[in-house]
Amino acid sequence: MTDATALKRPQAMMFDMDGTLFETETVLLPAYHNTFEILREEGLYHGETPPDEIILGCLGMLLEDIWARVMPGAEPRTIARANQLLLDLQLDGMRAGTSRLYPHVMETLTYLHEQGVRLFIASNGLEGYVKGIVEVHEIGSLLEGVYSAGEYQTASKVDLVGLLLDNHTIDSAWMVGDRSSDVEAGLKNGQTVIGCNYADFGDTSELEGADVIITSFDQLRQLYDEAR
Repeated sequence: MTDATALKRPQAMMFDMDGTLFETETVLLPAYHNTFEILREEGLYHGETPPDEIILGCLGMLLEDIWARVMPGAEPRTIARANQLLLDLQLDGMRAGTSRLYPHVMETLTYLHEQGVRLFIASNGLEGYVKGIVEVHEIGSLLEGVYSAGEYQTASKVDLVGLLLDNHTIDSAWMVGDRSSDVEAGLKNGQTVIGCNYADFGDTSELEGADVIITSFDQLRQLYDEAR
């Protein structure tokens, strides 16, 4: 964990979902492969399923940008069907009990909530997906708000975080996430960025510019306790 002696204790913390709170691959990869099987059955896609590394490397992007990499040149109806299938199949996996939060997420969020920190989700995912995770893993009572690009139709995470900060009159916050979009969203909104480097599909270079990098979610509690 990078030195944190200069951190200011925040009013709020904003969390990315995939690769930060949620072990995405626990439901994503089975749903991803099933999605392409169904697309082939329905005649909407031909060929092999694109490699797992492509979809995992796209996490944190807006959905339109993800499909542009996974299925470049695909027709709008194929993309729309893929969106719906991937969402439904991931939600099915969550309800079946196959999904997981990262270690120490629940205990750390509970501690921060008890300290009076205002907690939010800020994700580029679909509304139903993000809220599905919150519901299935029972973290809603700890959160003041759940913001997703799917619900608010924002063009970037910078815009989503800016909207969140304005709506809740927040001056001082930590943006906690594992992607360059999280770093950009925090910095461009004048906030502290805590980079998360523990997802199996993560890339340390994505976190360039973060104020602090953590390698386990529970280190966030230590950062908060030590902040001025």
